[in-house]
Amino acid sequence: MGSFLYSLNALLQAQVPDLPEHRVGNIFKPLASPAQWEHDIGLLTIAITTGIFIVVASIIVYTIFRFRRKPSDDMHQEPAQVFGSNQIELAWTVIPVLIVFVLIGVTARVVASVQNASPPKSTLKITVVGHQWWWEVRYPDYHIVTANEVHMPSSPDGTAASYLELTSVDVAHSFWIPQLSGKMDAIPNRINYLWMDPRERGTYWGNCAEYCGTQHANMLLRVIAQPEADFKAWAAEQQKPAAESDGAANGKALFQSLSCVNCHVVRGTPAEGKFGPDLTHLMSRQTIGSGVRDNSPENLRAWVNDPQQIKPGCLMPSLKLTEGELKDVITYLESLK
Repeated sequence: MGSFLYSLNALLQAQVPDLPEHRVGNIFKPLASPAQWEHDIGLLTIAITTGIFIVVASIIVYTIFRFRRKPSDDMHQEPAQVFGSNQIELAWTVIPVLIVFVLIGVTARVVASVQNASPPKSTLKITVVGHQWWWEVRYPDYHIVTANEVHMPSSPDGTAASYLELTSVDVAHSFWIPQLSGKMDAIPNRINYLWMDPRERGTYWGNCAEYCGTQHANMLLRVIAQPEADFKAWAAEQQKPAAESDGAANGKALFQSLSCVNCHVVRGTPAEGKFGPDLTHLMSRQTIGSGVRDNSPENLRAWVNDPQQIKPGCLMPSLKLTEGELKDVITYLESLK
């Protein structure tokens, strides 16, 4: 039964056939406007610093060979000293200053262009909240709350974009999808803004880019860029209340009797916790534990049984369920599509 549910869940997730995955966040292959602009300024900086390196290294190599000591030289004679050259001192002062001002000016222009960009006609608003160690994702216009996966429309022609509000409930985090945008901090009691317009549909991998505690390295996230129609279909499914399953009645009752309801939300049930991810459509997600494991029945069972074995230090405790209780709870969770 578990394998059948997992296969059905995989079919439901595959709203776009053969959705490509961008597993390696290649900053040299930008696929959104902010990432492209930052890529271009990065190449300019690399070009300038490479030129500086070549010039300095060439002078050093020339000096080593041109002025090296010869066997015929007097071992006690001091080499000719060069000092007091106003031209040389002026050159190595003015040129670096000009280079710094060029880089400052270009950087300021790019930063202003990204931050002051006007929203296009089709704009999706998303709120992303950092937790230790997972991401809460809210869609205020759709009244949707999910976790660790940011769904948004792709924009091949640049006419659509998604605007993100970033904050945190505990410590400072940093939201980073390398191929779509630069890093942006998520800070408690402060809202920062970020936008992206993925040019290609697909799943883009990202992570928290600022050390935030024990499981910082396992605070992963995904941006799933879909055609507009597929995004709306996904949103419509997410707006529905939790699915009811006759075979999961025992697990549902057990779940609601446990401390799970103090942390998690399952819409349409008494579970209204505020500390953990919303589980209303748990099985529609690709991963569990903020990307630590694929969302399969086997991994879900191991996670519920003892999350500390998979993600040491996470705030979810082991409930020490019996085999029968664990089976019933997993059956219920697998029904939340």
